[in-house]
Amino acid sequence: MPMTHRQLVAIAFGLGVAASPAAMAQALEAGDTSKGRMFAQEACAQCHGVLPDEVVSPRFNVASFKRIANTPGMTQQALSIWLTTSHPTMPNFILELEDRRNVAAYIVSLKDK
Repeated sequence: MPMTHRQLVAIAFGLGVAASPAAMAQALEAGDTSKGRMFAQEACAQCHGVLPDEVVSPRFNVASFKRIANTPGMTQQALSIWLTTSHPTMPNFILELEDRRNVAAYIVSLKDK
């Protein structure tokens, strides 16, 4: 079942509050947005709209990265922590630390200014 906007907001808030200090410290490390974009195009684009101008995802009712970036309270830290576990609505897909940082940095870079 795809995540709703409300679920994304709850996740962003919950991760910011419930994350361990060690996980938060790792999540704060800067990521490479260009590497994150390349990774996203290879691994995420089948389901998510990953490019800046893609506001609709290829799969129905799956949030685009731009939408995720613009979720109130969404941060690179929250995204990086969220990507440490598999997601109930996604394949069993866990990213390595560097990939998490890069993808999270890329997603946050899509936030409307």
